[in-house]
Amino acid sequence: MARWRTGLGLGLSLLGTMVLGTNCFAQTEERYVSAVPEKGSDERGSTKSEAEKARASLQPAQDWLDRENRVGLPLLKNIAEDQKALWIGPKSVRFADADWLVPLGGAAAAMFVTDSSYSRHLSNSPNRIKYSKDLSNYGLASMVGIGGGLYLWGHLTHDDHKIETGILAGEAAINTLVPVYAMKYAFGRERPLQDNYRGRFGQGGVSFPSEHAAAAWSIASVIAHEYPGPLTSLFVYGLASAVSASRVSGKQHFPSDVLVGSAIGWLEGMYVYRKHHDPRIGGGDWETYAESQADRERSTGNMGSPYVPLDSWIYPALERLIALGYINDAILGMRPWTRSECSRLVDEAQDRVRVDSAVSLDMEQLVDALAQEFVDESESSHGDNNRRLRLESLYTRITGISGPPLNDGYHFGKTIVNDYGRPYGEGFNTVEGFSAWTTSGRWVAYLRGEYQHSPSALALPQTARQFIRSVDVIPSVPPPMPVSETNRVQLLDAYVGTTVNNWQLTFGKQSLWWGPSRGGPLMFNDNAEPVNMFRINRVLPLKLPSIFGLLGPLRVELFVGQLAGHEFVSQVDTGIVGTFGRSLNRQPFIDGERFSFRPLSDLEFGFSVTAIFAGGPTPLTSYTLLKSYSIGNGNAIPGSKSDPGDRRSGFDFTFRVPGLRNRLTFYAEAFVEDEFSPIAYWNKAAIYSGLYMPRFLGLTKLDLRIEGGYTDLPSDVYHPSLNVFYTNTRYPNGYTNDGNLLGNWMGRQSQGAQGWATYHLNPRSFLEISYRHDKVSQEWMPGGGTLTDVSVATDYWIRRDWKASASIQFEHWKFPILANGQQTNVTSTVGIAFVPSRGLEMARKTDR
Repeated sequence: MARWRTGLGLGLSLLGTMVLGTNCFAQTEERYVSAVPEKGSDERGSTKSEAEKARASLQPAQDWLDRENRVGLPLLKNIAEDQKALWIGPKSVRFADADWLVPLGGAAAAMFVTDSSYSRHLSNSPNRIKYSKDLSNYGLASMVGIGGGLYLWGHLTHDDHKIETGILAGEAAINTLVPVYAMKYAFGRERPLQDNYRGRFGQGGVSFPSEHAAAAWSIASVIAHEYPGPLTSLFVYGLASAVSASRVSGKQHFPSDVLVGSAIGWLEGMYVYRKHHDPRIGGGDWETYAESQADRERSTGNMGSPYVPLDSWIYPALERLIALGYINDAILGMRPWTRSECSRLVDEAQDRVRVDSAVSLDMEQLVDALAQEFVDESESSHGDNNRRLRLESLYTRITGISGPPLNDGYHFGKTIVNDYGRPYGEGFNTVEGFSAWTTSGRWVAYLRGEYQHSPSALALPQTARQFIRSVDVIPSVPPPMPVSETNRVQLLDAYVGTTVNNWQLTFGKQSLWWGPSRGGPLMFNDNAEPVNMFRINRVLPLKLPSIFGLLGPLRVELFVGQLAGHEFVSQVDTGIVGTFGRSLNRQPFIDGERFSFRPLSDLEFGFSVTAIFAGGPTPLTSYTLLKSYSIGNGNAIPGSKSDPGDRRSGFDFTFRVPGLRNRLTFYAEAFVEDEFSPIAYWNKAAIYSGLYMPRFLGLTKLDLRIEGGYTDLPSDVYHPSLNVFYTNTRYPNGYTNDGNLLGNWMGRQSQGAQGWATYHLNPRSFLEISYRHDKVSQEWMPGGGTLTDVSVATDYWIRRDWKASASIQFEHWKFPILANGQQTNVTSTVGIAFVPSRGLEMARKTDR
């Protein structure tokens, strides 16, 4: 915690430094007016040609000796003025600058936390360190030499442009070094090779920030804009990057030292160029970020939009429209969707409904209800302001369970599934919560929190605890620990984010649903509570160029997060680390990537990968993160240095049957442990598939869905000691978050089936009957286990803003290692939710 607090504090310090930098270029004045002559006549009365005007605009207005940019007292005067502007403080920083200031500060804070671990993993070879130091010194000398050479060359050839480039490059470097050295002695950070990479501040060191990186980036930024072009930028920025990277590999600086130094150098180069560059002699323009955003036309691709919660009525509604062919551009296997994306899909459905002469009345009503839900997003897409603060819902739910329930889906089974990992037990359970969101420009924030209560429960019997020890490969039998009564305030989805060109970046607790099934994808769903993660999501399908366009619209999502509730981790050098009933001080991390394609309107397929890595004695560093992405080493010894982590990959597809697309959709998922893809290892893959009929028995209001699959591999493939799915000997607590399985409710080594028949009373209200059955392998669990339940549920919207819900579930289960004979429970739930319509939204809209 101390290191995290230090990182956060230094990240905020960096923000302050960057704000000072923004002040410099925000205050920049226009030094020169356009030299292009106004339209008129020359001394003979004839009108000047455009070519003559262009030549006139480049003609110096006065001799070089009378110009501002020259060596001597004018240069010293400029440097003094530059330093004054730097240290006076921010005057013109704009809100739009937060788009890059906040992520930069966050990146610096993250680096401060991981600096020590990362530097320790780098090579200690004396030759490698020497070569890196030489590269950084020679690289910086080359940058200085380029600037000085341009200055001398300009004098020899009487080229004002080259002279100015040399002078401004030197001025930028000098301006940069002043604050860099001031920060060095103020922060006093030790270099990596001092005190075993601890990198402590206030110790009289001079590591933070890097003067090599600062000087290189200041010079590079000036040259890149004096001579704009891809080759120039590639060369000078590439050389500056090499200087920066070699300071880290040479163990002269930590990564955060180099990041901060590079940022300061680039900002100082921007200020000097904008302040002192003469546009009459050539060079390119350099807009600040805030200026570029002010000039950019407002679009939904740069507007923040919250994700629609996974338990919303909106997803089943859109799925019906997709199955009936009214929407052909949705990616079903990657949810949640943003409200803006849902609005786009509704617009598509509206267009198709208008031209369908055979459309049913209930489909028209459904599309109208969705259009009313997203009316604000639709208006924003046409240029309206998206500054909004909205209470999304207030809700309460009471659940009574008579009889012993199952609540360990990782080992046995669960009575209540896909419920965000909420606790429950025999007796009286309650949930009271709210959700709200706000957007402004490209920024979005979402918060969903609730109070949760559940009764206490008895400890597991000895036979069950012995079974857990054997399948989890932990050092001893878990003690008989009763489950305490739960009374807690819990955050579910809670995140902040920003959107840039249809890429949404969010940080916080978030839920994912990777797959087309309703019962719960094999790879990732909301069976467990949301995971703390940093997430990058392509919210709008992307069309690939060239021949890759045959793959159709593409969506991409990737994240890095940290799990919770893990008690054990295994390392080759330390063995099992952890204690029963106590979470690890450093929880394992998880990353994931998913790619979904829609090459045909009736076909969608996707690939996904996740990996659990680090945790326990192993910290999160750039090394351990990149190792989790490495190809190969899938079967490395768990906990060894070559172990990339606990990895799994998945594949899924959705297919609307041609000619029957209004009546039948088929889909399937597969995933495999420690292999590149289940496509190449079908005999080792778990399978889950389903059928969806949006109009069953010809009734427009009745739909039917049936799903089934297995994680219990055939006996010729499976061996009990391997514990194939959702677990790994390095991570005994498996693919879980706070004890709940992140994957499908079937769990490990079982076969399951599930079905739903839903009658839609109106666009948002329904009556539903469902059935579920699960059978656990006797080869894996002594005596095996079975679970069967039947339920009836309804959601009924009393008014537009009020929803009542109720359900009753009858369940039988039999697990000999848990209890003798068959057990029965009845779960009944009632709830009410207040979902404000647009009328309770606080919005300020302005014309474009």
